[in-house]
Amino acid sequence: MKNSIKKQRQIHQNLLRFQYIKMVALQRKRKGSPQENGRDHKKLKGATSSFVLHSYSKLPDINEIPKTKTQKLDVFVWGTGSMCELGLGPSAKTKEVKRPRLNPFLTEEHLGGSKIVDFVAGGMHTLALDSKNRLWSWGGNDSGVLGRDTSKAKEVLKDMDSEDEDDEDADLNEQESTPGLVENLPKTSAKIVQIAATDNLSAVLYDNGDVYAWGCFRCNEGLLGFLRDEIKLQKSPKKIDQLKNIVQLCGGKDHILALDTKGIVYAWGNGQQFQLGRRILERHRFRALEPQQFGLYNIKYIASGDFHCFAIDQEDQVYAWGLNQFGQCALTNSQGELEDGSLITKPTLIDELSNKNIVQISAGEHHSMALTASGEVLSWGRYDMKELGIPEENLPDYAFKDAHGNVRSVPRPTEIRLVAKSSIKCKAIACGSHHSFAVTEDGFVYAWGFGDTYAPGLGPLDDDVEKPTRIVNTATKHHDILLIGAGGQFSISGGIKIEDEDKAEERLENYEKLDEN
Repeated sequence: MKNSIKKQRQIHQNLLRFQYIKMVALQRKRKGSPQENGRDHKKLKGATSSFVLHSYSKLPDINEIPKTKTQKLDVFVWGTGSMCELGLGPSAKTKEVKRPRLNPFLTEEHLGGSKIVDFVAGGMHTLALDSKNRLWSWGGNDSGVLGRDTSKAKEVLKDMDSEDEDDEDADLNEQESTPGLVENLPKTSAKIVQIAATDNLSAVLYDNGDVYAWGCFRCNEGLLGFLRDEIKLQKSPKKIDQLKNIVQLCGGKDHILALDTKGIVYAWGNGQQFQLGRRILERHRFRALEPQQFGLYNIKYIASGDFHCFAIDQEDQVYAWGLNQFGQCALTNSQGELEDGSLITKPTLIDELSNKNIVQISAGEHHSMALTASGEVLSWGRYDMKELGIPEENLPDYAFKDAHGNVRSVPRPTEIRLVAKSSIKCKAIACGSHHSFAVTEDGFVYAWGFGDTYAPGLGPLDDDVEKPTRIVNTATKHHDILLIGAGGQFSISGGIKIEDEDKAEERLENYEKLDEN
C-alpha cells in the first residue's frame, strides 16, 4: 500500500514538473500574453515554491551570467564627503566637491597600468573594479563595508578650541578616504562580473554564479546582523552558500535582491517595509538574513530603491513591491489616490510600466526612474525635493497634492525632457537618495534634485534643481560619460576622453545651443 501511494506521488510530481517546464517554454514563445491573475504577482500554474526548488536542476536556463566589463574609465566624484565617500584622500579640503573632479587615486598611473571598469555607490561608500579584476573600496567603514582593515589609520587630530564637535576643518580617516584593495577575496580563477552595495553591506558576483558579501544589515531598531543570529558583523568577504547560478545583484538601503539563470528572484536583509516581497514575522527576523525566493519566476531583470523593488519578466511585465507612500512603486488605490504609509506587501503587476521595453530602472529613497530601449526617461514618486526632473509648469493633472495644495508626488510614470524643445535620447540613468541623473547618448550628464549636498554636481545652489540641467565643468566637458552612480549625498561617474578635439568641440557647441533654446 505504501509503495502504491509513493508511486502515485512520484507520478504526480513528474506530471507537475513536465507541466512547469512546458509552460515556461510556451511563455517564452508567447511574449505579451495577458496575465491570468490581473494585478497580482506572478505565480506559475501548478508549481509551488517548494516544487520549483526541488525541481531546480530540471528547470530551463533563461538568463545568462554577464561578461566581465573591459572598458577602461576615467572616474569623477563630487558631492559631500564628510564620511570619506569621495575617495579623494584625507585632506579636509576634499569634504565638499561642487562639480565632478577626477579621482587621482583611480588613474592608470596610480593603479599601475590598470583603470576602473565598473563601480557602484552605496549609501556612504563605493566599490570599484579595475581592469585587472581587482576590487577597490572607500568610504565610511563602521559597518565593515570596505572589506579591509582600516583601524590602523593615523589618528585624526581635531581643533580643541572648536565649538563644533564634528570640526569641519579636521582631516578625514586616511585609510577610509583613500581607495584601497578589498582583502581576503577568494583565490579563484573566476572573475568578478558585478558589484553591489547597500548602506551597510557590499557584495560581488563571479562569473561562475557565486556571490560573496560582507558588512551587515540594519533595521529600524539598529543592527540586525549579517547571517541568521550567528554573525552580527562580517568584516571580510564570505560566500553566500544559499545562492548559485546568479546573474544579477541589486541593493536597497538594507536589503539585497539576486536573480539566477532560471529566472528566480531571491531576497534577504531587512524586510520591515516588505522589500523582501513577503511578510517577515518578528520571531523569524533572523531567518530573513538568508536568501529566500518568494514566488517570482521567469524574471529577466531586477532593481531596487531604498525600500521598494522592481522586477521585469520575460514578457516585459513589470512588478513592484515595498514602500509606496509617495507612489514610488507607480501604484495608487482604485480611486487613483495615495495613502500615508502605503505598502505593497507582495510583487504586484504594474500596468503603467509594463510592455514599455524598459532596459534599466533606478530608484532612490522615495522616487524611481526608468530608461526604455528607445532612450526615453520616465520618472515617478516623491516631488517635494524636485527628485523627478519635472518643472512645476509641466506637472501632469495626476500629480498628487496635500491638504495645503502643495504637490507631494507624481505617482504615475511620466516622460521627462532634458531639453524643452528637443528630444534627446539617453543611455543611462541613476538615482541617489533625493537626486537624479540621466546620461545622453552623446555622453553628457543632466542632473536635478536635492541641492544642499552638492550631489547634483552643478556647483553652489540656492535651491533644489527642478528641471534637468547639464553638468558643465572643465574636467568632464570632453568626456563621453558611460557609467554613473549616486549615493546618499555624493555621486560618481566614469567615461572615456574624446581624443578628436574637433569632434569634442562640435559636440559641446551642439549642446550649448540646445540648452539656450
